[in-house]
Amino acid sequence: MFREDASLFCLLGFLPFLSTVLAYENLALNKPAWQQFPYPGRPWGADKAVDGLKSDLDAYGGQTSNLAWDEDNGQAGRFLGYSVYVSNSTNREDGVLCFKDTNYTRATIPNPTNITCVTHGRYVIYTNNRTHPPYPAGYSQYAFNDICELEVYGCPTPGYYGEDCSLPCPQNCQEGRCNIVDGTCLGCIPGYTGTACDKECADNRFGFECNSTCGKCLNGEQCNHVNGSCPNGCDEGVFGDKCDKECPVGLFGYNCRENCSMNCGVPGKCDRVTGECSGGCQPGWRDLQCKISKVFFCSDLRICA
Repeated sequence: MFREDASLFCLLGFLPFLSTVLAYENLALNKPAWQQFPYPGRPWGADKAVDGLKSDLDAYGGQTSNLAWDEDNGQAGRFLGYSVYVSNSTNREDGVLCFKDTNYTRATIPNPTNITCVTHGRYVIYTNNRTHPPYPAGYSQYAFNDICELEVYGCPTPGYYGEDCSLPCPQNCQEGRCNIVDGTCLGCIPGYTGTACDKECADNRFGFECNSTCGKCLNGEQCNHVNGSCPNGCDEGVFGDKCDKECPVGLFGYNCRENCSMNCGVPGKCDRVTGECSGGCQPGWRDLQCKISKVFFCSDLRICA
């Protein structure tokens, strides 16, 4: 496992041996490295995988073995089935699976091996296991780690892309991160979408990755694309900055500003949108909101009690 304290924006390759990728900087060179199960009694620590030495592959020369890389090389079988992750923690499950070998054989596994994985993270994790036998043909019984060198190519300073890492990422990229090759954002700040994060959320959506749904803004208007607030208040039956809260009992209408009639059959209780009384009206009152008193006329046109 290789660690880089700054964020990584990487095209990575692992070795047995790795060739240079484009003109980006090798971010792994001489950085801290660690392996979970070091071989006992041998000076082959994880630091050997990032020391930049890859011309002499002899193990006791501080690297690995000078053997022909073909199907007769027993070390080739030790790599079969390997995975490479990029993660912000030492737990690979928290990160991005950049590569999982499911097809290589001793005869076809390349050396050097290049893996393109345009992402970011603090840790590059190479892992392999032999915990679920039987294994495919050609696999070694044990998953010894014979990596000579691991190089991770990318831009050393976050927020830039291009072969010389001189072009600034689009301003709305999440944490300023973008694809180091073409400058497309690796995520957008809240309220924006698109490959360059230059499009505001629309269609009653807002927030991070435009995944949140607007409340009931007045007349169905689009809410604020960043925070979801309604620019001109709420439609009937709801209130709050995002117009996503139903009117409390006793209130109704736009922004819940009107009081239910005390003349309702259940005083002060009505439909939160229309104000229509629950249970009809009290005696002497009429209409849906029970706000009009009933008037009875006598035969001589006098108002009768």
